[in-house]
Amino acid sequence: MSSGPGAESAPAPTTPHTSPPAPRAARKSSMFSSLKVRNYRLFFAGQVVSNIGTWMQRIAQDWLVLSLTGSATAVGVTTALQFLPMLLFGLYGGVLVDRLPKRPTLLFTQSAMALTGIALALLTFSGHVQVWHVYVAAFAVGLATVLDNPARQSFVSEMVGPEQLQNAVSLNSANFQSARLVGPAVAGVMITGVGTGWAFLVNGLSFAAPIAGLLLMRARELHVVERAPRGKGQLREGLHYVAGRPDLIWTIVLIGFVGTFGFNFPVYLSAFADNVFHSGAGAYSAFNTLMAVGSLVGALLAARRGTAKMRVMIAAAAAFGGLELVAAVAPSLWLFALIMVPLGMFGMTVNVTANTTVQMATDPAMRGRVMSLYMMVFMGGTPIGAPIAGWISDTYGVRAGLAVGGAIAAGAAVVIGLLLARVGGLRLTLGWHRGHPVVRFVPREELAAAA
Repeated sequence: MSSGPGAESAPAPTTPHTSPPAPRAARKSSMFSSLKVRNYRLFFAGQVVSNIGTWMQRIAQDWLVLSLTGSATAVGVTTALQFLPMLLFGLYGGVLVDRLPKRPTLLFTQSAMALTGIALALLTFSGHVQVWHVYVAAFAVGLATVLDNPARQSFVSEMVGPEQLQNAVSLNSANFQSARLVGPAVAGVMITGVGTGWAFLVNGLSFAAPIAGLLLMRARELHVVERAPRGKGQLREGLHYVAGRPDLIWTIVLIGFVGTFGFNFPVYLSAFADNVFHSGAGAYSAFNTLMAVGSLVGALLAARRGTAKMRVMIAAAAAFGGLELVAAVAPSLWLFALIMVPLGMFGMTVNVTANTTVQMATDPAMRGRVMSLYMMVFMGGTPIGAPIAGWISDTYGVRAGLAVGGAIAAGAAVVIGLLLARVGGLRLTLGWHRGHPVVRFVPREELAAAA
């Protein structure tokens, strides 16, 4: 759920627990290097099909609820029900994922989500669908996600190994963003032409692709890790593990601030299109499309980069927050729209780099629990941050709402960057290189030696 610009400086802050630097081969990976791994290639191809179906169902689900009730609140309830299981049970899902084999777990969760889509299609075709059916389906998908999300995140490293992990995580994000460009457009044509039921059916059938990919994988080529034995206190053990790791806890805290306060674009973009620029649905669609393009570029650049660096994540988060502040005061629709591209790029940079950093730095036996905590913080911020963003926008205007979100994201990046520099024994220095100012972190010992 990447990276951004940053001058080459001293190594990112580390602690005794931080995983060793990636091998040199990983640093020179090509943009699509992880696709050379057969198992990951099967996984990626399945996700291409399934992600398009998922975006189709999201659009069809919201449209169906709105047509049944005429209520935007009901649409919000549907979204909340889909996120609620992750908030309630996400950590327990991580415990189970660490105990279970990942591939059979994914076969179960993908099958469950396929059946949900097909059930909604049949109810819609029969004319008996009611809004509570959609609520139940959304909650059921959320329950499946409790296992599916950490299992899928952890399984990526089992398919490609540590050297290709950032590349594979970045390509997963590019895959999702590409589907975000295609899925809603296909859903719109399908809903208008043949009805919402067909969009649900296509989504249900689309899960055949990832299921087939999982079945065709060669088990002997997986980097399988030893599963955690069943035992008491494993949830507490996972939380204690994260609490003792500054590199993990501050990464998760940063993604929590950025996700909760910076990523409320459904609130901001619709209000800017309608209330600020008075341009309606066309402008709203354009804003989302341009942001998706930027996100796709950010994911591909992260795939090209090959390694995850803490300083890149922090710089990208600061740039993301700064761009939101600029967008908040943009005087024209076209300037605001153009800012959406780098905003999407830096947002994706933060997501991919944080995801890879957490996975690479985590003991494989703990990865399910740590990734479930990461996803719970990242996804769980949406239902918390969106009402806050909405209240600020309603009370003080949407420009103020976006500015507050950007200020919090940028402020969190700066504060956490300084804290990590302190933990890693680094100091911020300002120098000159070929007539240009250069800001970097330098180990204190170097400064002392220079003095």
